[in-house]
Amino acid sequence: MTIFVKLFALGRELIGKNELNLQLESGATVQDVLDQLGRDYQDFGRLSSFMIAVNMEYTETNHVLKDGDEVAIIPPVSGG
Repeated sequence: MTIFVKLFALGRELIGKNELNLQLESGATVQDVLDQLGRDYQDFGRLSSFMIAVNMEYTETNHVLKDGDEVAIIPPVSGG
């Protein structure tokens, strides 16, 4: 199945892209997306704090994905 990943702020900087398409097995979870990103992009492991949204709703890493889902990885925002 195809999962669309959107990256923001530090996540985008570490991977060098603001969106990706991943091919995963049926029944994959958000954790599987994170694991794949860690394997494909070594610097991704430097992103230690973030929220996850699937189809624009916040969720947990055990959320089971469906073909065509959009997974957004959202780091904390800082600044002043």
